[in-house]
Amino acid sequence: RNKKIWTAYLAIISFAIMFAYGADFANFSYNHTRIGASALNFMEDPYEMFRMVWQSYPIIWIMIGLAVGIFFISTLFRRTHGAVDASNYWHKFEYKRRWYLAALILMCWFVFGFLHLKPLTRQDAYRLNDNFKSYLALNPFQNFITSLKQRSPDFNSSEAGRYYPIISGFLQLNPSVKNNYERNIMPNSRGLESRPNIVLVLCESFSMYKSSMSGNKLNSTPYFNELCKNGVFFNHCFTPTFGTARGLFATITGIPDVQMSRFSTQNAEAVNQQTIINDFEGYRKFYFVGGRSQFNNFRGLMKNIDSIDIYEKGRYRSPDINVWGISDRDLFMEAGDVLKQQTKPFFAVIQTAHNHRPFMLPPGEKDFVCDKPGKEALEENGFESQAEYEAFCYTDFCFKLFMESAKQQAYFNNTIFVFIGDHGVEGESSAVYPPAWNAQRLSDEHVPLLFYAPALLKPATYNYTISQIDVLPTLAGMVHQPYTNSTLGRDVINQQDILHAAFIIHHDEGNIGVVTDDYYFVKNINITHEELVPLRNEVPALSNQQADSVKKKLSELTSAIFETSRWMLLNNKNRE
Repeated sequence: RNKKIWTAYLAIISFAIMFAYGADFANFSYNHTRIGASALNFMEDPYEMFRMVWQSYPIIWIMIGLAVGIFFISTLFRRTHGAVDASNYWHKFEYKRRWYLAALILMCWFVFGFLHLKPLTRQDAYRLNDNFKSYLALNPFQNFITSLKQRSPDFNSSEAGRYYPIISGFLQLNPSVKNNYERNIMPNSRGLESRPNIVLVLCESFSMYKSSMSGNKLNSTPYFNELCKNGVFFNHCFTPTFGTARGLFATITGIPDVQMSRFSTQNAEAVNQQTIINDFEGYRKFYFVGGRSQFNNFRGLMKNIDSIDIYEKGRYRSPDINVWGISDRDLFMEAGDVLKQQTKPFFAVIQTAHNHRPFMLPPGEKDFVCDKPGKEALEENGFESQAEYEAFCYTDFCFKLFMESAKQQAYFNNTIFVFIGDHGVEGESSAVYPPAWNAQRLSDEHVPLLFYAPALLKPATYNYTISQIDVLPTLAGMVHQPYTNSTLGRDVINQQDILHAAFIIHHDEGNIGVVTDDYYFVKNINITHEELVPLRNEVPALSNQQADSVKKKLSELTSAIFETSRWMLLNNKNRE
C-alpha cells in the first residue's frame, strides 16, 4: 500500500514540476521573461487564452510527451521502490535516524544559500545585475508564488506629493499652483479650421529595430519607410511598458501602467480614466479591433471615450482567421468602408493584431509576396523565423492597401493618420543599435511614431526622445485643439525647452528607468541597484562626478514619474 501511495505521490509531483517548467520555458520563448503571476492576466479571458495557446503550440504532442514522460518516471519510481524494499528485506539495513536528520538539515540549509542567515528570495536573483544570470537563477515556483502578492492593486500615493516639485518642472506646470497636475491648453491660433479627421493606428508589436526606418538590412517595411519620409516622424519613441493592454492604456490615457502584475484595464479602480480624445468635441468616435473588445477589457477602457462606436468580432463581414479575429487587411478595409461614409469629423482608433503569434497569413492571400532571406540572415536582423518576418512584412503590406485606398477618398486630404507601435519585441538588435539596446531590453519598448498628413503637415524627422504617452497632447497641439491635460503626457513639438525623456518599466524584474537622448538610467524597486548606460557609441565619457550627478537627477525623475503614475491611476477619473 505504501509503495502505491508514494509512487502515485511522486508521479503527481513530477507532473507538477514538469508542467511548471514547461510553462516557464514556453513563457520565456513567448515573452522573453520567466513565468510570474502576470501570466494570470490571460486567465480572465479564457477564450482567447486557450485558442492562442492551441494555435501557437503543438499542444497534442506536448501533452503526449508529458504523459509518456510521467509514465516512465512513475515506472522508474515503482521499480526503484521495489528494488530498495527487496534489498532492505534481504540485507536488513539499519535505519540510522541521525544521519537522515543530518542530511535533511543540510538540504534545508542549502535553501538559505551558502553561509546566509536568511533564505534566498526572488529578489536575490536580480542582485546578480544581469538579466541572463537572473533568469537562470529563478525558480518558476518561487517566482510565480512570490509575485502573486503583486496581483492586488497597489495605488499607494503617499510619495506623489513629495515628488511634485520634480514633476512640476518636467511637465512645466504653473509654479504658483501646488499639487495640481491639470493644465488647460488654449492654442494661440486655430490654424487648422478644417477640423481634420484623426485616424490613430495602434500597430501590434511594431519594433523599430525590425523596420526599414532603423536601417535593418532585410527592409521589411519599405512602404511605411516612404510614409515616414513624407510625414512627421519620431525615431526615438518609447512605450512605457511591454504588452498590448498596457500600450493601449498609455496611449489613450497618457499614464504609464505601473501596476506590477495586473493590467490596469482589468482593475475596476483604474480603468475609469479621462482622455484627451473627449476634447475633440463634435467628432464621431470609432474603435476598430479585429477580435473581441472584451479581451483584457479593452472595451472598458475605450468606453471612457464619449459616444464611441465599437466595431469588433461579430460586426464584420470578413471571417475570422485565428484567435485575434479578422485579418489586418480585412480590418483596414472594413474600417475604411465605415470612414468614407462619414459626413462629420471623426476620430478613429484602429488596433491591429496579426503581427503576433501564431504568425499566420490569411488563407488564400495571393497579393502578398515576401522574400525568404534564410535562417542566418533572419537571426542577424532580429527575426526568429520566416513566419515572424512574413507577419512583419504583411503589416507593411496592409498599411499600403489601407493608405492607397484612403487616398482615393474625399476625407484623405483633411485627415491626420497616426501610426505607433503598441510595444516592441525583444530580439537581436545589434545589427542596427549599440549593445546596450540588447542588454537592457530597450527593443521591447522602442517603436516608430508617425503623423502623416501630406496636405496638412510639413515633413520633418525628430531625433529626440519622446514617449507613447505624449501622442495625444502632441496631436491636439498639431490641430490647435483646446484640451485639458491632467496626466504625464506632453506636447513634444509646441512645448519649448522640455527635457526629452521617456519612462520605462519592466514589471517582472521590477526595473524602472528613464531614457534620454544619450542615456538610459535604470534602477530596481526591490533592490539597491542603479545603472547609467550610454545609448550611442559617440556619447562622451563622463567623469565619476559627472556620472553621479546625472544618476541623481535621472533617479529622482524616475521615482517621480513612477510614484505620480501610481497616484494618477486612481485619481485621474473620467470627467462625467
